[in-house]
Amino acid sequence: MRLSVIMTTYNAPVWLEKVLWGFSAQTHKDFEIVIGDDGSGTETTDLISDMREKTGLDIRHVRQEHNGFGKCRILNKAILHAQSEYLVFTDGDCIPRRDFLEVHAKEAGPGRYLSGGYHRLPMSTSKAIGKDDILTGRCFSLHWLTAHGMAKSFKNLKLITSNNQAHILHRITTTRCTFKGSNASAWLADALKINGFDERMPHGGLDREFGVRLVNMGIRPKHVRYNAIVIHLDHSRSYSDPKMVKANKALRVSNARHKVSRTEYGISRLISDGYRPAVDSLAMKLLEKISDGYRNN
Repeated sequence: MRLSVIMTTYNAPVWLEKVLWGFSAQTHKDFEIVIGDDGSGTETTDLISDMREKTGLDIRHVRQEHNGFGKCRILNKAILHAQSEYLVFTDGDCIPRRDFLEVHAKEAGPGRYLSGGYHRLPMSTSKAIGKDDILTGRCFSLHWLTAHGMAKSFKNLKLITSNNQAHILHRITTTRCTFKGSNASAWLADALKINGFDERMPHGGLDREFGVRLVNMGIRPKHVRYNAIVIHLDHSRSYSDPKMVKANKALRVSNARHKVSRTEYGISRLISDGYRPAVDSLAMKLLEKISDGYRNN
């Protein structure tokens, strides 16, 4: 099963390099990476070119000029570049364990999306992780992480959970299964039918709202929180605004209440504004079929 990994980045090349080394070590090899870049400088562009050569990864760099927090728009652009039927979403500060894509590929099924989580690290641990730690997988070892500054916590359980234990924990967990942009996956056709991410939304809950509309369309969520593992590198969140988070939540709650499945402020608006991928993609071909279906109905 071929996958399109969709990730975003903004001026964090040191963290992005670690993430790309993580994808170079995946047990599931049949995938492309589409990096949605919200206006980073040349250091990020140079890094992506360098890592493409060093790792042999199939990486597409989709960049837009920075004009405030534009994550939803760059995500929609990245989706339009996808060449695979199945999308795996993550972020440019989340290092995947070597079986991350294998889990998403195995657990994928019709009429569902998958939702994992992330294991947040302190800054000292984030900085300590090097290339060899990623390629050998030792940066996912509980012993290594605690020896390099990570606090002991019951949340560390997911790092030592076996596949059999993971399936049991998924059945008994009380955590709601909501779409998490750092670790989630969905069918490309379903993402296009709901018109992608709502570009009215700044930082704070934009991924959960995307998941709400998938559910409203009849797509069932499924946990992979204990077997699809990523570790989240620390960073500041100076862009976060409590008022924006509150407004995003209000939109999500309203859409859930009124069973809204398709936003008018997503991919179709990009297309109407004249945006097109440079290469004819599977996403664009599917979008034409979906648009024809809407017109015929």
